[in-house]
Amino acid sequence: MITSAEEFVRLRTSEVPEEYRRAAHEPAPLDVWLQVVATHPEMRFWVAQNKTVPRSVLELLAADPDVRVREMVARKRSAGEALLLRLATDRRPSVRRAVAGNPKAPAAVLAQLRLDPDDGVARAADRPLTEPPAD
Repeated sequence: MITSAEEFVRLRTSEVPEEYRRAAHEPAPLDVWLQVVATHPEMRFWVAQNKTVPRSVLELLAADPDVRVREMVARKRSAGEALLLRLATDRRPSVRRAVAGNPKAPAAVLAQLRLDPDDGVARAADRPLTEPPAD
């Protein structure tokens, strides 16, 4: 388990593959994630990338000024329907396209994105659902 913001930053910037992987896969307490977000803005993308980051942190990052962070949140299978619905109206087409490509995007979100004024978003959303999304 990652126990501090400093540890997360050290792991993420490490050149040792095992440490780098820990930053992407290990959990951390909520207060650690919040501290990283608050004190290390350059690490927000990597927080969003972590496989265990809680949805409450994803909700915070969904409003990040950095489009790359919002795109990463939109790709997360664990984002949930409400967050994907919110990101489906993002001002940046790349974020909406990431939502459309999310395998867990609900049918209602895809239906909305099929009408998107950006052709790339509309095309990305125009895909068959292979299975119902699961939470």
